[in-house]
Formats: sequence, C-alpha cells, structure tokens
Amino acid sequence: MSGGVRTADFGAGVLSRAAALIHTLVTVEALLLLAAAPGLAGLLLLGPDPANLPLAAVCLLPLGPALSAAVYALHHRTGDLTDLHPARAYVRGWRLNALPALRLWTPLLAWLTVIAFTLTHFSATGLPGWWAVLLGVIGTGSLLWGAHALVLTSLFAFRGRDTARLAAYFLFRHGRATLGAASLLLLTAASTALLTEALPALLAAPLLLSLLHSSRPVIAETQEDFTA
Repeated sequence: MSGGVRTADFGAGVLSRAAALIHTLVTVEALLLLAAAPGLAGLLLLGPDPANLPLAAVCLLPLGPALSAAVYALHHRTGDLTDLHPARAYVRGWRLNALPALRLWTPLLAWLTVIAFTLTHFSATGLPGWWAVLLGVIGTGSLLWGAHALVLTSLFAFRGRDTARLAAYFLFRHGRATLGAASLLLLTAASTALLTEALPALLAAPLLLSLLHSSRPVIAETQEDFTA
C-alpha cells in the first residue's frame, strides 16, 4: 500500500512541480524560437537603418502564430511531472491558432510599422512635437490591445472582429490586467535597450507565462460571459 501511495504521490510534490514548470518553459521556448526562426534569421541580416522597418515587419510575421501557440501551451500546462506534453500542446496550439493569430497580428504589425516609420522620420514630417508624443501613446496603446488580443485569440475560438472588440473592451475593463501587460512591455523594452535585443526572445516563455497570470480576470470573464 505504501508503494502505491508513493507511486500516486510521485510527480505531485513541490520539487516535481518546479521541474515540470522548468521543463515546460524550456520546451515552449525552444519551439517558439523554432517556429519564429525564419523571420528572426531575416532580422539578423537587416541593418539598423529605419528604412528597413517594412522588411523587419515582414520578418516578424511568423512571430504572431509562434507566440499564440506558446500562450496556448502554457495555459494548458500541467504541474504533474508524470503527465507532461508541452510539445504536443504547442503543436496543437499552432495548428488551431496560426491563421486567427495572423489575421490580428498582420494589421497590428503594419500599424506599428507606420507609427515607427513616422517617428524615425519625424523631422521630415513638419508636424509639431506633440504629435510625436501622441503617436507614442497610440503605439503603446496598440501594443497593450495586442497583448489582450493575443491571449483571447490563443485561448478562444472567436471571429477576428469579435476578438478585436473584446481586446479593446478589456483594455479599460480590467485595468490591472492592462497594467500587468504594460509592466511586461516596459521590462521588454528596458532589457532590449540596456542589455541585448536577443534577451526578450530568449525569455519569451516566462514573459508569456506572466502575461497569462496577469490576464486571469480577462480569461475568467470571457469564459463566464462570452462563451456558451
């Protein structure tokens, strides 16, 4: 009987849950980088010239489905060391969400590229300085909207327009979730500026897990009020 108890308890302790989490994060991170590798390789070949921004946006297109699959896999993770299938969950998430994620990721990426291109060539526009501040605010708001849209499109099978509307609704409905996404955005920007551009990519899985944690109210309300 004691052997049966030990067998049943195996994989359920604190150390086992920690090992399961680390295994899931490492696996999801590796698959995310693999899925986004064609675009990331293209980015390495581009110089820092602002004229390359449209090409950089094209290179970032595979990142949308890769991020969505990672969110799906992390959401469906298990703490049981004896029942780990993060690679299977990632592949399933990519199959389910690649096209829905692209439908939202592509216009968002195009919009952010326009904003970034305008800001990097702002002196040539002849616009007053406050326009630059406004564009920065709009760009930040767009990224926060994109964070909500990423979670929603990864976990729920809504139409693209409905996901877009819900993401905008939750932007103000759940201020703490939006602030959580903003803190992750700030952390990503700071680590990129102060350390290396590769760091956010290498820490994508922990950052996405933090995003899921801060988005729990959004997920709970969506499940309760917007799904059958």
